[in-house]
Amino acid sequence: MSEKKLLSGVRVVELANFIAAATAGRFMADLGADVIKIEAAQGDPLRYTAPSEGRPLDMYENTTWELENANKRCISLNLKTPEGKEAFFKLLETADVLITNWRVQALARAGLDYESLKTRFPKLVYALCTGYGELGPDKDLPGFDFTAFFARGGYLETLRQADSRPMNVAPGVGDHNVGMNLAAGILAALYHAKVTGEGEKVETSLFETAVFNMGMMVQAAQYTDVGRKYPINIREADNPCNAAFKTKEGRYIQMCFPNYNVYYNKFMDVLGMTDMIDNERYYPIQNLQANGLGTELHDMICNRMVQEDADFWIERLTKADLPFAKAQSWEEILVDKQAWANDCFYTMKYDNGNERTLVRPPVRFREMGTPDYVRGPMIGENGCDIMHELGYTDEQIAKMRESGALYVWGDEKK
Repeated sequence: MSEKKLLSGVRVVELANFIAAATAGRFMADLGADVIKIEAAQGDPLRYTAPSEGRPLDMYENTTWELENANKRCISLNLKTPEGKEAFFKLLETADVLITNWRVQALARAGLDYESLKTRFPKLVYALCTGYGELGPDKDLPGFDFTAFFARGGYLETLRQADSRPMNVAPGVGDHNVGMNLAAGILAALYHAKVTGEGEKVETSLFETAVFNMGMMVQAAQYTDVGRKYPINIREADNPCNAAFKTKEGRYIQMCFPNYNVYYNKFMDVLGMTDMIDNERYYPIQNLQANGLGTELHDMICNRMVQEDADFWIERLTKADLPFAKAQSWEEILVDKQAWANDCFYTMKYDNGNERTLVRPPVRFREMGTPDYVRGPMIGENGCDIMHELGYTDEQIAKMRESGALYVWGDEKK
């Protein structure tokens, strides 16, 4: 790995919990920024989510914490104390970027909103990540990706089968998307600040990102006299080939033919349904839709696909160069050769001797190389070092630890 770090010399203060904002901080930390995470003494709630994810609760082997907070440092300050607040502001004086996901009203109460800080820190890039955006009637609602992204953002109502309940969702999916969007905005504003000396405010939210992600279909929904209104049953889709088809052993293979007319004949050949090639009842798609035969074709494909196992179809589809993918489980992703070949994973060895596969952020840099993967810090683990960097003496640090303004992991055991 090269010693070159693209964000070397940049300092980021992360006043955030859970996942979305932390994702942006993690990405910048991987690029060499000094990302200092601020936590309360009880720690970020993300440290305690293991039981909901099917993992043991163990502060010393916390894979979710590593994913969102590797390569960062951590200080635990009580911002409700004058000493803690003063230390926070001293830290901001050294920072290029502040990332926060506090709700708008909480930031205002604490005097940490953008308007309150921009005069004091004119070069600061202020990055805000919320559930529903900072304006509007619902700006103060608590936001998680299950709710603000998947539900309010249109996924659950439109992507379910019409006769079934919404799909299951997994934590972090929307958050990671939002976090990388926030990182993109931060980097643009950081470039501007470095060139002009002027700071900027960057904002995104789970809801706004979901609306953007759904943009093609949200826009298409205006044409109420064309196409089908979602939710639908997939067998009734406008393009009957854009579906996941069940194989003999019960696995699913997802096809993607954005232009039906380009792929139809090749697909019929792969299926061995050669009598369907150039059949004017089903091809081109204008004939299919005019004849109302989409459901019939979908059922024919289903009946053929279920006759063979997934490996049979994968070999034929690959040879034909058709766009498809087998629906994989998380366990299969862990051993996916394509993921390993592209450095999606890192093997972390914990102090207890366990080795775990951890996921890397999804952007690669040729000259910088693959970044290190240093475990996420314990609560306040780097607090004393950071305070020394800010000019605090050992005596001042000891007094703050005694008063509770500063917490370092293990203090409660002393």
